[in-house]
Amino acid sequence: MTPTTTTTDSRSPTPSASTVSPEPDESPSVEPEPGESETVGPPVAALPEALLGRDLEELPGAGNVVALTFDAGANSAALARILSSLSADQVKATFFVTGSWAQANRGSVGLILAEGHRLGNHSMSHPGFTQMTDAQITEEIRGAEAAILAADGDPRPFFRFPFGERDSRVIATVNRLGYVAVRWSVDTLGWKGTSGGATQETVLRRVVDGLRPGAIILMHIGSNPEDGTTLDADALPGIIKEIKTAGYSLATLDQMLAG
Repeated sequence: MTPTTTTTDSRSPTPSASTVSPEPDESPSVEPEPGESETVGPPVAALPEALLGRDLEELPGAGNVVALTFDAGANSAALARILSSLSADQVKATFFVTGSWAQANRGSVGLILAEGHRLGNHSMSHPGFTQMTDAQITEEIRGAEAAILAADGDPRPFFRFPFGERDSRVIATVNRLGYVAVRWSVDTLGWKGTSGGATQETVLRRVVDGLRPGAIILMHIGSNPEDGTTLDADALPGIIKEIKTAGYSLATLDQMLAG
């Protein structure tokens, strides 16, 4: 049976399906394939089996906990403001960075780590994965891993698919490389900018309307390339306030490994 492909940029609404299960003969394993390059950093603990074969849209069994996540692949126009807002409210977040971004913004990686935030792997060059071979996927993930480790960070074991594009095969491949695939519950769509019809208020409202136990919220640290807006950063203080007012606490994605 051919796996179903679901393609959704982190710059488009999230599909309704919360997980994609692998075919019966595609049971994921975190053991390296024969001939696969070894992980370039220190070993990480085995992944919980319940997290494999899935592209997670929420923190399993987390209760009233929400995770803020930020993708970094273009510029870092809003990073300083985002870090300032998170620090002011004593909130920790997870930043999914591409290897190319880590290479070009090593100082920014250091700023993220200095504030106690978590890193995740967002591929080396942000290609669509479903049209790639397993060997090409391995190269993208290991390349990003090496670049982030070289910047004194460690993205493991969290991975986010570029464009949100995945199927059961690529999820299994990511798992074999030692990563949990992490999607999102809510995309703020702040990346659309005012030129795409988004506003600070629509960003905030999408988060509030999408709050649920274990929600994973997707935002971006870069500016819109057409209008230069940084709506996610603009809305962040209000987002944190509304999340806390609704009775939720905030945590990094490590919460999903705690069980």
